[in-house]
Amino acid sequence: MPGTLKLTSRRELMQAGLAVGVMASLPSAARGQTADGLITRPIPSSGEQVPVIGIGTNQFGRTDHDSVKAVLERVHALGGRVIDTAAGYGDSEAAIGRALAELNLRDEMFIATKFNAEGGRGLGGLPSFERSLERLQVDSVDLMFIHSINSVEPLMPTLIDLKESGRARYIGITTVSRQQHAQAMQFMREYPIDWIQIDYSLGNRAAASDVFPLAMERGIAVMLAVPFRSEGGSMFGKVAGRELPDWAAEIGASSWAQVFLKYAVSHPAVTCAIPGTDDPRHAEDNSRAGHGALPDETLRTEIERFWDQLA
Repeated sequence: MPGTLKLTSRRELMQAGLAVGVMASLPSAARGQTADGLITRPIPSSGEQVPVIGIGTNQFGRTDHDSVKAVLERVHALGGRVIDTAAGYGDSEAAIGRALAELNLRDEMFIATKFNAEGGRGLGGLPSFERSLERLQVDSVDLMFIHSINSVEPLMPTLIDLKESGRARYIGITTVSRQQHAQAMQFMREYPIDWIQIDYSLGNRAAASDVFPLAMERGIAVMLAVPFRSEGGSMFGKVAGRELPDWAAEIGASSWAQVFLKYAVSHPAVTCAIPGTDDPRHAEDNSRAGHGALPDETLRTEIERFWDQLA
């Protein structure tokens, strides 16, 4: 690739044809795997298996309906089940509810959404939850998160009630800020949560040294937000113009997105990742990271060394 060509986005990388077409299928005792090579992990509090790659939908509220429907259809076709949304993502919940109804997939997907305490912008608390059910066209959700760290203490009694009443099968809290990890860990110790959603990626590994050990100790499932974000921004710019290393073939990675995702979900504390996209091509690329092999500890170290040495 000529040195003068600057490819900084994932879309440009894919269009430039930098991916190589390889796929592998290796067993691993650290995860579950279906007959077709789909990688799953158990939710610690129940043992229920979920695929390691889901879909983040914070862009769905600004996306045309056909694209939303195509993304969800493709994710499902490749074995994905976990859909992450939020009351604060504009019309995302409504778009998901409509698309899943039209695809007749509502009962096959694992839906997570979020709310905040009352008193901020828009609806909060129980009214927000009720609106989420209406928009998603469901009677209950699989996972209900408290979206803001500041909302955890005022909303936790409501969240626990939702689980006890069966209106949310699992409950959790979220943050995508390194500065909030300590507060999140305090809540992980204090409250009976099933999940935490946290920021973690090859380029942002802080959670591995603080949040992950506690999650494993307390049996809390880990959902990875922003798995393509490093401390300096999008990770794709750092690999622009670079061919995949030879070791990518060992894990069946045919794109940089798959390398990043396979690395992220290979940590033993991680239950799943939710890369966000409204592009069906990216959704397919991401979903394929949830099949075949994952890096073992030796390869994880090699991948980290490779990343850390990039200019």
